[in-house]
Amino acid sequence: MIPSREIMLLLFGAFFVAGADSASAACSFAAQGEGHVTTIIDGRTFRLDDGREVRLAGIETDVAGALAGQSLHVLASLIGGRDVILQADDDTPDRYGRQTATVFIAGSQRSIQTELLSQGGAVISAAMLDKACSDEWVAAEGSARIDRRGLWGDLSVTKNAESPGDILAGIGRFTLVEGKVLSARQAGTTFYVNFGRQWTQGFAVTISRRMMPSFEAAGLDFKTLTGKTIRVRGWVEKHGGPRIDAVRVGQIEILSAAKGIAENIAPQNEGK
Repeated sequence: MIPSREIMLLLFGAFFVAGADSASAACSFAAQGEGHVTTIIDGRTFRLDDGREVRLAGIETDVAGALAGQSLHVLASLIGGRDVILQADDDTPDRYGRQTATVFIAGSQRSIQTELLSQGGAVISAAMLDKACSDEWVAAEGSARIDRRGLWGDLSVTKNAESPGDILAGIGRFTLVEGKVLSARQAGTTFYVNFGRQWTQGFAVTISRRMMPSFEAAGLDFKTLTGKTIRVRGWVEKHGGPRIDAVRVGQIEILSAAKGIAENIAPQNEGK
């Protein structure tokens, strides 16, 4: 049994909800059809027998440092040849024609996202769905991380903020970075959370001033981060040194320096 304090992992949903089935029941959306899975395209995308391509919402499987193809095999083992039910706020396809949804095996209350996260076949993305889903998915990801299941078995999945070259190797990819904040300051319309002494070369998280109210509403004051250890998730860009632009509260976790466990901060629903 994993202590609940070790599952308080993400700023956007830092409360553990006991009982997976009750959490699953709450993590639901409007029905958007069903179908039979015929093809697994990648670690979070599959095709139904009616030709629709479906993209799993709220997770990332192409993570810098993760074993290539591992997520695809996990997804195939979960839904290959199975009947599934799709849920989402709407069924509008993305620009690639894929329907984005939370997916359930017919007759099950646990989403495929939960199963992938619990097996270490995915991580939670920056675009979390809502509080009900975040409780369940945070617990699943946290359990996999603690037990080193799946992609968490490779320690290089979480990058060290003091190694900017290693972070830049994942440029353009979804990446998790952990380290101690050396300074936090605003310059113009951007707030910088710096992990390196040389600001132009070290790793930094950037936050637009217009996004600050949503972080502050969730209880995060960037001016108090200096000296704290945090974990950041997002897509790496290069602007001098490696950068991750934080546009959602769920991208930042404040960790306990002693145990690497996220502090318990009031959750906040974000837009879909």
